[in-house]
Amino acid sequence: MSAEFPIAYIEPVFRPPSEAHSLILPVTNGCSWNHCTFCEMYTQPQKKFRARDEAEVLEEIRRAGQQLIVQRVFLADGDALVLPTRRLLNILTAIREHMPEVQRVSSYCLPRNLRKKSVSELKELADAGLKMAYVGCESGDDEVLARVNKGETYESSLSALEKLGEAGISRSVMILNGLGGTLLSAQHADNSARLMNAAQPEFLSTLVVSFPTGEQRFRQGFAEFQALGQHELFVEVERLLQGLELRDTVFRSDHASNYLVLKGNLGADKARLLAQVRQAIEQPQAARLRQEWQRGL
Repeated sequence: MSAEFPIAYIEPVFRPPSEAHSLILPVTNGCSWNHCTFCEMYTQPQKKFRARDEAEVLEEIRRAGQQLIVQRVFLADGDALVLPTRRLLNILTAIREHMPEVQRVSSYCLPRNLRKKSVSELKELADAGLKMAYVGCESGDDEVLARVNKGETYESSLSALEKLGEAGISRSVMILNGLGGTLLSAQHADNSARLMNAAQPEFLSTLVVSFPTGEQRFRQGFAEFQALGQHELFVEVERLLQGLELRDTVFRSDHASNYLVLKGNLGADKARLLAQVRQAIEQPQAARLRQEWQRGL
């Protein structure tokens, strides 16, 4: 009889695409903010935010170490870094003790959750094994951020990214293509590029905003929203890329929500990436785009 899987999950469970082979370890349930009108990830009643019991998490780490051999661990749910530094250090220490093969621990991170954490605290976490934080900035434009109730600004996002960088934690930033609709598309692209230029993150990705259960919740704060069509999404990505002045950032636009798959390094591959987007704008039939049925969250 096989042993029971050592970790208890409350579905649904989300993780970044690049954590597909990681052990997902929930240290919180849901999202501590959970007011972003574009996000439906943690809206179900069973995903109401709470910090999981510390003793329970530590016991799951111990059992996982007995049953599994993993090299990466992702701390779930939406924003593990909301936990006090002491508790996070206990978790990271337990991972190192019971799963010595682990080479990288990562987590989602809301900028707001770093306001009370010092760079020295974050360095402690980095030294204990936290190597990457996925930061959903979504936009660098304050008007877009306010319309979607993100609870962040350009300045709060930049402050969090700078703290992480100074602490030696890699930053993987997400920008949502189309989040400003037709009304705010240009300033969304321009100010997102400005934010990235100031932060110089190690990783940057774009996803296309989508509403699987409809736009009603989103429109409560953005009644004038008109979604970008495929052509307009490409124009916005082109504008973003044109504005980016990044020195050494891995860029990915390969999430399932994207029509056009883009992969490269910014700045070395900027000209090639722009040429790919320009082809998609001018000759979409030749650009090897994803069909609608191939797209998803």
